[in-house]
Formats: sequence, structure tokens, C-alpha cells
Amino acid sequence: MGSESFLLGFDVGSSSIKAALIGARTGRLAASAVSPKTELAIEAKRPGWAEQDPVVWWEHVVAAAREIRARAASACEAIAAIGISYQMHGLVLVDGSGKVLRPSIIWCDSRAVEIGEKAFRRIGEQACLSRLLNSPGNFTASKLAWVKENEPEVFKRAAKAMLPGDYIAMRMTGETRTTPSGLSEGILWDFPKGGIADIVLDTYGIPRELLPEVAPTFSVQGEGGLTPEAASALGLRKGIPVTYRAGDQPNNAFSLKVLDPGEVATTAGTSGVVYGVAGSPRHDPRSRVNTFVHVTHTPAAPRYGVLLCVNGTGILNSWIRATLMGRGSPVAYDELNRIAAEAPVGSDGLVVLPYGNGAERTLANRNPGAGMGGLDFNRHGIAHVLRAAQEGIVFALQYGLEIMKDMGIEAATVRAGYANMFLSPLFRQAFSTVTGARVELYSTDGAQGAARGAGVGAGIYPGVRDAFVGLSAVQTVEPDSKAVPAYHDAYGRWKEALGRVMV
Repeated sequence: MGSESFLLGFDVGSSSIKAALIGARTGRLAASAVSPKTELAIEAKRPGWAEQDPVVWWEHVVAAAREIRARAASACEAIAAIGISYQMHGLVLVDGSGKVLRPSIIWCDSRAVEIGEKAFRRIGEQACLSRLLNSPGNFTASKLAWVKENEPEVFKRAAKAMLPGDYIAMRMTGETRTTPSGLSEGILWDFPKGGIADIVLDTYGIPRELLPEVAPTFSVQGEGGLTPEAASALGLRKGIPVTYRAGDQPNNAFSLKVLDPGEVATTAGTSGVVYGVAGSPRHDPRSRVNTFVHVTHTPAAPRYGVLLCVNGTGILNSWIRATLMGRGSPVAYDELNRIAAEAPVGSDGLVVLPYGNGAERTLANRNPGAGMGGLDFNRHGIAHVLRAAQEGIVFALQYGLEIMKDMGIEAATVRAGYANMFLSPLFRQAFSTVTGARVELYSTDGAQGAARGAGVGAGIYPGVRDAFVGLSAVQTVEPDSKAVPAYHDAYGRWKEALGRVMV
């Protein structure tokens, strides 16, 4: 491994596109960038819908790459490989020339719930859970079926149906490919067969030709690397290989060195996720927690990622900041965290349900909306609201963790990036205390994980474990035993409130 070798990673999220350039030999961050500087818009033309324009993602990938080049021009000349992380479960449709045919139906869009439920019954619940490890639910395959039913002219013009990361890789290399992990997140992977799920395609009447060629997660994602056009747009040299691609949550786990059975990662960005690795197939009978192919999966050493997702996490905090704390010049998140800490554990009985961002998997694809209960005008102020919001997110994650525990996934130690909601001392302490888990925080992110993955895919690192040079925990949080009784009571009130809206 040469001393001047660098790796570039992109994390294509629904809030922003992040880029990170790291030294392959040291693992040290040489430069980072984010675009845009404010959060990307999500278009909701109808209740429960959520769309973004893939072309806008590419524009911000370009902007982030150019910012990296401006900060580390000489290092950019020594980039050995590029990796991509991306928001999961989205649908991108392109024609034969690669032109986007409609906005992407993204992860928090709920329009395909009914279609997925019908397919669950038609295929058979046992067949779905044994072969797909999930219900077709509201995932990519069901979103594609929605387009087929509701926008037949668009469907007829489609040459390829891709995930968001597949689209970005296509823009870089000119080739359309996907991965086993990606197909599994779209509920398009037959686990016992180890291939494309024809039972889903046949049920929905989707031609197999719509799916891209399948490539391993750690591999060359386009034979020629960056095309001259992509290289010119990005400000990089042509031919740099793209050698890794993964959905944001498997990639987040990878970036935290969560590779083997029993290891658990979490993140709390726009959505909140806990992701545990298992060595054998697991499924929840109600498909409230989902199982996908983990990035380190091989036939010889199977690895399955068990994922619980709460859609309304950082987006709740962001909504409160923008709506309740002043639209003109919103209060900084650090200040919100300080104010929230003024309220006691349990927020004096105030309860917030964070479900306001589409159908929630842990609630069996129900969408009760966000809510606030127990509000007393004489006792509660903004500090209580802010604290109850953060506690409500933690309680929603704990609710999902109880489902994971029934599946045999224990969270004794959880690794997280020192970012997003985990920057809040209140949130990270509440998470540790409520879940009973030791929380290890790392100074890394999805873009850095994608860069390390690119090093594995390019053969720069001899093996997966060699990719984590320079990675170490920056902080550890232990449960606060003194606060356990108060949190236990508060969680009980929260579950009672949830039960009332779920009737």
C-alpha cells in the first residue's frame, strides 16, 4: 500500500450528500465535504408520499467532490478507488439512455403498503418469511409494482429499475449494476436460492430484464471506472475504479466494524436504526424488523443484517427546531440539547410519539402520525417538549429492540458514529440507560465507511478487517443505574400512549 494512496467515499442520503477522503495506509481523514449546506427537500405531493429527484443527488455528489478537490487537490490525484453508500429502499427508473423517468420514490414513502400486503398474502406468508425473510411490504419491489399499476406509460419506458446507489454508480461508470445486499433490501433476493427472487417478480409481473446485472458488494462496479464525462464533472481523473456500494445502514455497520454475529450498530439521523448481525437467517413473523444480506456475507460465512427502523428520528428534532424555535434563525442543536436537559427524566409526564414520517415498520406498516400526550399548560415548557421528543425517539428504538430480542439479537454493546442525535449528551445517555447497552461512539461516518469499503473492493486491503486502520472509540457511555427506575416508568407511559393510538 503506497504512502500516497487515498480512498474517496460518498454517502448519498435523503438529507444531504457527504464525501470523505481518507488515507488508505493511515485511515486518517484528509478532507470532507457536505452538499447542500441545508437539508435536501423531500417532496410530498400527497399524504404518505416522499420523492426526490435523482439528478439533484448527482448535482450534490458533484458539488461535494469539487469541494474535496478544493481542499485536497494533490491527494485527489492519488485516489485509488471510490465507494458509495446510499439511502436504502428507494426506486429510480431510467430509460435506455440512462435518463431519469420520474422522481425517485424514496425510503419513507408509504404509497405501496397495500400492494405489499396483497403480495404477502398472494405469495403466502410462510413462503415470504422463509425465502425473502420479509414481507414485500413497502420496499422497492412494491414501489415498482405501484408504478406499473398507476403509471403504466412510465413503466413501459423503463429500461432499468435501480436503487439510489445503483443510479449514482451508473452516473460514474456508465454501467448499471446492483448487489445482493441491495436486491435484498428491495425484497428481490431469494435467500435459500442465493439469487434474484423470481417469486416476487412473477407476482408483480415485473420483467427480470428491468433489474441490473448483479455484482459483489466489494468489487468493480463498472469496468472502466469513472467515465471521461463523470471525471470532468467531479473534477477527478478518469478511470478511477468504483469498487464498493452498499445501503446506508449495512454500510454504517461496516464503517463501525460491525461484521460478525452478535455485533450491533446504531444510527440516529433523519431516521433511527439499530442493525445487528446474525450468522443464520432470522425473521420476525410480522415483518416489523427486517433481515437483509449484510455486506460481509459469503456462502462460506453467511452474514445477515437484522434491521429495525424508526422513520421519525432526527427529522422530529429538525421539525421542532424549525417550527417551534423560530423559522428565521433556528436555535443551534447544541442549544436545543442544553435546554432539553433542563427538564427531568420522563419530562414530567409529557409523552411524544415520533411517528410522523411515513409508515413505520415496527408498527407493522401503520402510520399513526406523531403525537404529544399529557401536556399540562401549567407545568410544561419548551424544555419538556425538547426532552420528551428525544426520549420518545429512544423509546421507539427500544420498542423495536424488544422485537429484535425475540429474534435472538441482543444489544449488550452498541457502536455508533459520534454524529447526529448521538451528539446530544441527553440522547446518548438515555439510549444507553433505557436499552441497558454500553454505547461506543466512533469518529466516523457513512462516507468514511464507503471509502474503506472501496479499499477492500479494490484489493488495497488484503481483507475486510484490514480496512479499519486508525478506527478507535472516542467515547463510551454506560447505563445510568440511578435513572433506570424513572426511565422505566416513563417508557411504560410511552407504551400506554402508543397503545391508545394503535387501537
